Amino acid sequence: MDPIALLRRAGLPAHDAVPLSGGDTSDAWRCGDVVVKTRARRIPGLFPAEADGLRRLAAHGVPVPTVHHADDDGLVIAYVPPGPADPEALGRTIAAMHAVRGHHHGLDATVFLGPIPLPGGTGPAWRDVFWTTRLEPLVRRTAAALGPRARRIEALAARVPLPQEGPRLLHGDLWSGNVVHGIHGPVLVDPSCWWGERAVDLAMMDLFGGFGGRCRAAYAEALPVPDAVAASVPFHQLLYLLVHVALFGDSYLSGVDGVLRRYR
Repeated sequence: MDPIALLRRAGLPAHDAVPLSGGDTSDAWRCGDVVVKTRARRIPGLFPAEADGLRRLAAHGVPVPTVHHADDDGLVIAYVPPGPADPEALGRTIAAMHAVRGHHHGLDATVFLGPIPLPGGTGPAWRDVFWTTRLEPLVRRTAAALGPRARRIEALAARVPLPQEGPRLLHGDLWSGNVVHGIHGPVLVDPSCWWGERAVDLAMMDLFGGFGGRCRAAYAEALPVPDAVAASVPFHQLLYLLVHVALFGDSYLSGVDGVLRRYR
């Protein structure tokens, strides 16, 4: 959808649209004081789910852009003026988010990782929720690429130790590209927000280059990570590795194999 048309739909004044570098899910433009996100191929529910996640994070004090409008055609959020990187502040911000506790694991709504929808569902047992609403749908989606790995993942999911600290507020897609270092500190964007064990976010923080030692040290100082939680992080990385297999192909199978070897 044309970004100017979405501005009008949001009741905001028209403004020149300047393309921004974005991810693989949507196109983004800066239009004055706002950012407009759209995509050529419409995915029902995608942008409303992102807006819901931003609002959920904001309601618990997590720094995120203000949502101005969301529908199936796009999303309009506040523009965050860039500032200096502050990895220690980022670590403390993530720790404060993870300090927020929920009443159950999961979410009674579809969430998206990139363009991939993952089903809603809640429950008290983390192993069951993580398998039925996250891993199992992705194993089915990538079964042809996984081959015999699919059965090994299923067996691993039934036996690997999964410590249960209790549901925490998760960003859900916490890689460096989803952090904006603003003039007032780090701001989290593009969430796949739900309630779960914080090992999910810690898993993504360690993938694809990670956030660096200064961020992780500040996080651990604010919210120490028990050894058992740290030991479960590679298993939780399967969530993101399977998404990448689904979106980008077999080159990410080596990461899956690395996790399977780790838990032999």
